Amino acid sequence: MKYKLLPASLLAAVTVIPLSANAEYSVSDEIRVLQGFQAGGGSDALAQLVHPHLRESLGVNFINEYIPGATGAIAWTRLTHQSPKDGTVVSITNTPMLMTNYIINDAISYSIEELTPIANVVTDPGIIVVHPDSPYETVEDLFAAAEENPGRITIGNSGVGGDDYFSTIMVERATGLDFELVPFAGDGPSATAAMGGQIDASFNNVGIVYGHLQANSLRPLAVFTEERLPMLPDVPTLKEVGYDVINGSSRGYSAPAGIPDEARDQLIAAFEELANNEQFLQQAEDRAFYIDIVTGDDYMEMMQNMERTFGDIWAEVEDDV
Repeated sequence: MKYKLLPASLLAAVTVIPLSANAEYSVSDEIRVLQGFQAGGGSDALAQLVHPHLRESLGVNFINEYIPGATGAIAWTRLTHQSPKDGTVVSITNTPMLMTNYIINDAISYSIEELTPIANVVTDPGIIVVHPDSPYETVEDLFAAAEENPGRITIGNSGVGGDDYFSTIMVERATGLDFELVPFAGDGPSATAAMGGQIDASFNNVGIVYGHLQANSLRPLAVFTEERLPMLPDVPTLKEVGYDVINGSSRGYSAPAGIPDEARDQLIAAFEELANNEQFLQQAEDRAFYIDIVTGDDYMEMMQNMERTFGDIWAEVEDDV
């Protein structure tokens, strides 16, 4: 099933019916959560937001296990190949990186078919940001400069294979422009480089740069969404300026393939409950998390669509990388 963040005006009409505080998960009183990145990053921020509510719904403790390396691939390989298939181990699954890892690297052996998708929780939309004193006042200004200076406008991204990297390629394909791509070791360093004026722009994620936007240390030019974001109502979408580019980074939860149906159903029900939990939604809004709950088979379809999209893009560009 699919859910979107409810407008604040409708939240007052929502009746939240939480599961009993004494509810018990049928499998275990503890769930290990594999995270493919260091503590303190976006995945960990999601866990800190979600786990207290899941603990209340399911009556279990969530134990975070941080396994950084290979842009998440070490953790996801462990999830699919080395974890028990009994509902006691799940992982935060970051898309599209979950799929782009093996799309661009034949040495990575897992695939989404070896997962039990539980729920996507947040989608962190893509955004273009520049230094607050940048000469590029609008995204049209940036694109005009790229047209006048092919291959010379520097665009930072979070590294080859990340959603920001693919966002840049998607924009190049949509506009016919040619940027100089500057990969960094994550979204944060890319944003920092834009703040320092070391690059012309950073293709980033809203959740990563939102605090900098509020502090006016970065200026937003456009977002990669279908519609303008409530948290950034004055920032246009690329669609508004004529380019149909939609992209971002999503984070959710998956288990190994083959877990018991009862465990799968209980986990999915707990995440679906979040879609109508007013306290959770307010906490997410305070953190600039765009809630995008997609569960079960719909989450698998979401992953499969991304796999096709990014596989097609990579097939076109891999010889040039």
